[in-house]
Amino acid sequence: MTLHPDRIRELLAPFVASDALSPSQAGSIRVYLDLLLKWNSKINLTSVRDSEEIVVRHFGESLFAACQLFPEPATASVIDVGSGAGFPGIPIKIWNESTNLTLVESNGKKATFLREVVRVLNLGQVGVESKRAEDLIAGANVVTLRAVESFGRVLLSARRLLLPAARLALLIGEAQIDAAQSALPDLKWRDPIKIPLSDNRVLFVGYCEVAGRTIDKCSTWNIL
Repeated sequence: MTLHPDRIRELLAPFVASDALSPSQAGSIRVYLDLLLKWNSKINLTSVRDSEEIVVRHFGESLFAACQLFPEPATASVIDVGSGAGFPGIPIKIWNESTNLTLVESNGKKATFLREVVRVLNLGQVGVESKRAEDLIAGANVVTLRAVESFGRVLLSARRLLLPAARLALLIGEAQIDAAQSALPDLKWRDPIKIPLSDNRVLFVGYCEVAGRTIDKCSTWNIL
């Protein structure tokens, strides 16, 4: 079932103020959602089948992170590790158009889906890398991670992709917080932020430390 952009904005209101999400952004989300539902019957991009639940669980969580990471429009490079169906990377790009985004997805069929979303939405400055994160030769201001297998191993790969003064943004369950801190003790961690409408999901952000001090801001963008 195709959702009207107004209904999408209504469903996303707990995660992002309805007046902050433009009609154009809501329209892009609708097109993305329709593509996801079409492809999901073939390659199992998500176990969630209901349109409204997909908006709340996947788009809502991703856009909540986007709002926290980019409260104002800003230029930044983002690498989304284990992007799967494109969350949170593509919603971050929809929210913050100036993002230079790299989607990393080793599954070839899912990578093909991501390229189709990028093409249909006409998203500029977005690349899809069909490889494992440990094989990526790149770096970014922000590296995101959500719903990946082998969490501890992928964390180490994601850490390697952080540029100086960069941030690692994790969308995880509360039970994974200790594992993240233990795996990456060199990062300084903000207090976890609860995801709206979730019992245990959080946004957990780690910061690089440079010359003995934690970097809270880059020259071109802010976070939280």
